[in-house]
Amino acid sequence: MAFAEEHLIPLVDEGLGNSAYLADLGDGRALAVDASLDLRALREAAAKRGLTVAYAADTHLHADFLTGALQLAHDDGATVLASAAGHRTFDHTPLSDGDEVDLGGLTLRALATPGHTDEHLSYLLLDDRRELGVFTGGSLIVGSAARTDLLGPDRAEELARAQYRSLHRLAILPDATAVWPTHGAGSFCSAPPGAQRTTTIGAQKQTNPLLAARDEDTFARRLLAGLGSYPAYFDRLAQVNRRGPALLPVARGLAPLDAAAVRGLLAQGGQLVDVRPVEQFAAGHVPGAVSIPLREAFATWLGWLLPPEIPLVFVFGPGQDAMEVVRQAAKIGYDRLAGQLAGGMDAWRAGGGGVRALELVTPDRIGGRPVLDVRQQAEYAAGHIPGAFHAELGTLRRQSRAAPKGAVVMCGHGERAITAASLLVRTGADDLAVLVGGPDDWARATGRVLQEGQ
Repeated sequence: MAFAEEHLIPLVDEGLGNSAYLADLGDGRALAVDASLDLRALREAAAKRGLTVAYAADTHLHADFLTGALQLAHDDGATVLASAAGHRTFDHTPLSDGDEVDLGGLTLRALATPGHTDEHLSYLLLDDRRELGVFTGGSLIVGSAARTDLLGPDRAEELARAQYRSLHRLAILPDATAVWPTHGAGSFCSAPPGAQRTTTIGAQKQTNPLLAARDEDTFARRLLAGLGSYPAYFDRLAQVNRRGPALLPVARGLAPLDAAAVRGLLAQGGQLVDVRPVEQFAAGHVPGAVSIPLREAFATWLGWLLPPEIPLVFVFGPGQDAMEVVRQAAKIGYDRLAGQLAGGMDAWRAGGGGVRALELVTPDRIGGRPVLDVRQQAEYAAGHIPGAFHAELGTLRRQSRAAPKGAVVMCGHGERAITAASLLVRTGADDLAVLVGGPDDWARATGRVLQEGQ
């Protein structure tokens, strides 16, 4: 089979901003690259084409999700391919720079491309000697390169310089070579905004500002200057992936718990997580609950804001899927899921439980109240309500005492703002409100101009 574009299936995780890839090898077998432990999309794509995953390749020790390679080895008999320099402690085929794997008509060549991590590999897919494309993981990505500070700020510049050399190594590939990165828009591994997730070597040579840097020093300064914060759970997943994550048990839902059982778990140090939409949480929630609305980015904020070792109990609204929470939690290593409040808030009220509400305001009703903006630094700098106090949601607990009293809390739409408000209420803040909408909505409603910069 001549490999064509339709034989490569990108599988985008919009919540984490990443892409996995499934390559149809033409004989009922497939290659999976950078698959996460949430294998739903990959399974669906493979089943549609009648494919069994024969190879599961990881470009690096992922910090933002647990690898699905071991699960594919267990379920499909896949051979796991990974960097020898990663010193993984489970069965795999260790690869070093220049090593090749015969895929049966196609060849996969390992290219050492350190920078994002020490042991990072890219994988060049070859048809005979013709370069079809390269899986670049967190090396060359669309319009940028992935962050180099995940091994600590003391190594960020050293790895940025390694990233420079890696990108220039990839840039000597033919211009027509496809580039298939793992990290894309929405990834906290440092991808710029934009809808494009794949590219070519030639396109990146023309448009990637890092490849345009005149020398290594300029490259390093430019890359390091663009680094923002990243979720707290990133600091532990690479080591879990080195050991190999546990295989997933047979899928099961969350145990139903009555109000008394929930109170008992909370008294023992458990945490209540309310995943209902903004309006439902604001209308009435269990005092002390943390709001993390269930959406594509749920796993990111769960892993950023709550420690993995405490038992979690969840509150759902009508029609919400408990298994979505289970799967998103699993891919970032959260498995202490104690259950869900049976009957939801109606049952809590019926059982005599207290309820707290939060005020929601529209952009035209802010008035003279102080504003707390909890978006990321780059979002805030791109345009914010003049005079707004800024504290990223991920760092809010450290800055809660400095937050203005009686503030209207805002983000881009309302989901992060309701999470922030729920955290502040737990510290004793009162008279808070949450903005329904974002800065652009405020500008349209008031006719005023957003302020740019810090």
